[in-house]
Amino acid sequence: MGKFDNKVVLITGGSRGQGAAHARAFVEEGAKVAITDVLVEDGQALAAELGDNATFLKHDVTSELQWTRIVEQTEEIYGPINVLVNNAGIVISKPFEELSEAEYRKVIDINQVGVFLGMKAVVPSLKKSGNGVIINISSINGLRGSAGTLAYDASKFAVRGMTKSAAIELAPYGIRVNSIHPGVILTPMVSQSDVADVADQLAENVPLKRAAQPEEVSKLVLFLAGDASYSTGSEFILDGGLTAKY
Repeated sequence: MGKFDNKVVLITGGSRGQGAAHARAFVEEGAKVAITDVLVEDGQALAAELGDNATFLKHDVTSELQWTRIVEQTEEIYGPINVLVNNAGIVISKPFEELSEAEYRKVIDINQVGVFLGMKAVVPSLKKSGNGVIINISSINGLRGSAGTLAYDASKFAVRGMTKSAAIELAPYGIRVNSIHPGVILTPMVSQSDVADVADQLAENVPLKRAAQPEEVSKLVLFLAGDASYSTGSEFILDGGLTAKY
C-alpha cells in the first residue's frame, strides 16, 4: 500500500528535472499522476516509463483555456484532483538593463501568471476531492535577491505572496497551500549556459557543500501533500543552509 493510493496529482513542468522526480515519487506511492508540460517527447517517455498510473498532457501554463482543458482531462481520466504541484518555471539570467520587455513578461507569464491560473482552475476539482493540496514551487530567489535574475526573482517573490493569500482564502474548504523554496538543484535548468556559472558559485557557498538532487525536493513535496496536515500558508526552504548565511 502506498501513502497516496488512488490520489490524483497534477504536476506542471513534469517532463524532466524536479517535475519528473515528483511524478516518479508520487507514482511509487500509489498516486495517479497527470504530467503536463510543453516538452512533449520527454513527457510522453516519462508517462510510458511510469505505466498506467501516469499520463502526459501537453500544456502551456500561461493559457487559461488550456488550464480548464487540463483539469477536465485529468478528471475524465482519473477523477477529481487531490494535489496540484505548480512546478513549471523558467529563468533568464542577464543584467536587467539588458533584459527586454518580452523576456521579462515571458518569465512572469510562466512563473507567476501560470501559478495563478493553475490555482484558480484546480480549486473546483480540489473541493470535490476534499482536503485538497496545492504546492507552489518557488525558489530561494523568492526570499532574497540575486544579480542577473530580476524577472525570475520578481516571479518567485510573487509565488510566495500568492501562496499565502490563497492559503487564507481556501482554508475554509480544507485546502492547504504551501510554497517550497529550493536552492541549487541539479536539473537541466541550472545547466543552461546563462545560469550554470551562477549556480556553481552558489553551490560552493552551500554549508552542506553540495547541490541537491531533484529527489530530495520530492521528499518535501510528498510530505506537504500528505503528512503536513496542519501546514498551510508557509514557505519551506530546501537549500542546504544557504540562506541561513545571509
